[in-house]
Amino acid sequence: MTTIHPTAIVAEEAVIGEGCVIGPYCQIGPEAVLGARNTLYSNVVISGRSHIGDENRFFPYCVIGTDPQDLKYNGEPTGLRIGSRNTIREFVTVNRSNQAAEETILGDDNLLMEYVHVAHNCHIGNFCVIANTVQLAGHLVVGDHVSIGGLTAVHQFVHIGTHAFVGGASAIKKDIAPYTRGQGNPYKTVGLNSVGLMRKGFSTQAVAAIKRMYNLFYREGLNTSQALEKAEASGELTPEQQIFVEFIRQADRGLSR
Repeated sequence: MTTIHPTAIVAEEAVIGEGCVIGPYCQIGPEAVLGARNTLYSNVVISGRSHIGDENRFFPYCVIGTDPQDLKYNGEPTGLRIGSRNTIREFVTVNRSNQAAEETILGDDNLLMEYVHVAHNCHIGNFCVIANTVQLAGHLVVGDHVSIGGLTAVHQFVHIGTHAFVGGASAIKKDIAPYTRGQGNPYKTVGLNSVGLMRKGFSTQAVAAIKRMYNLFYREGLNTSQALEKAEASGELTPEQQIFVEFIRQADRGLSR
């Protein structure tokens, strides 16, 4: 049974799924669509064309689906899509996209800690942990299983590859390769996220194969084009190596090294 606190303001046109709990002083706009068993603890704002899956938890004072902070935005109907089983902590802000053709997207099973900001047109994958006060500028792509330490700022259009580990208080202006770890301002890649990979069930052989690709691109003194050519000539790649190489091939902003 859905429970709506008497102090909550829920537009009649909003779609509220079965088993949701809408706490005190929440506000839900007329274009919002919530799936089943979502919990809004108190003082949560959900506005605009926000489509939300099931079993998400929204903590007090988070603001979801507001207009993009983009001077080019002219009020057109844009969207936000959030998956299921996400935990969105206090004072998190997630903006809608700045154009109707593309949504801001947050996948499944993510943890966004206090004061995280997700700007317009970001695409965040699944099983990510984004720590306190991380600021994500517009048009970012964050792969699955990424961890980002607190107080980190990420420049617009940056891509962060799957299973990357970003240390806290970092400033990121270039793409971060999958499976790597680093930190700093400017950001510096220091090695593989080996401990994280092993904890996620990667075999010793899989980690070793990724390390060979990492050494090729980061340790052999080759430029990116030379390393790509050598990788493609090395024979059949493992699935993890293919992900690594394809990411670098498409790294338009250049690699963080």
